[in-house]
Amino acid sequence: MTFSVCLIAAVAENGVIGRGGIMPWRLSTDLQRFKTLTFGKPIIMGRKTWDSLGRPLPGRTNIVITRNCTFMAEGAVVVHSLLQACSVAKSEASQNGANAIFIIGGGEIFQQGLRIADKIFLTEVLASIEGDSFFPVFDKEGWTIVQTQYIPEGDKDSHPTRFIVYERK
Repeated sequence: MTFSVCLIAAVAENGVIGRGGIMPWRLSTDLQRFKTLTFGKPIIMGRKTWDSLGRPLPGRTNIVITRNCTFMAEGAVVVHSLLQACSVAKSEASQNGANAIFIIGGGEIFQQGLRIADKIFLTEVLASIEGDSFFPVFDKEGWTIVQTQYIPEGDKDSHPTRFIVYERK
């Protein structure tokens, strides 16, 4: 079975994805989309992203990458490299009939994941926001935009956003 390796992130205009271990915005529409896209599929994250969640995300195999050999995460599979994470994720996806695995952050894991990803599900937050964690700059020439959707600022969303799906050329 073939699997898509997907990155999924919300990114401000200046590349920010987080501040102090949290997302510096409230985007309910985007969170719902995240849940819909990732539910039933393995998700891969770094230890800091795991810590920021506070618990495993239900309905998904949670895979945490860390260099700490003694780290344990209740409700998650702990691995020590992206290669190992992808191996576990593909095995889980195969058992569950999923056709994709998702890399959900943070910055360092996204940087590594860009090399192997087939798709990027990117929510562009149409604002410049202060932060300390960043999505890596990537060469958009190597990608084709296959979907876009504009979401205005509103009661559920603190900023206007543009949802873009990229597929590797």
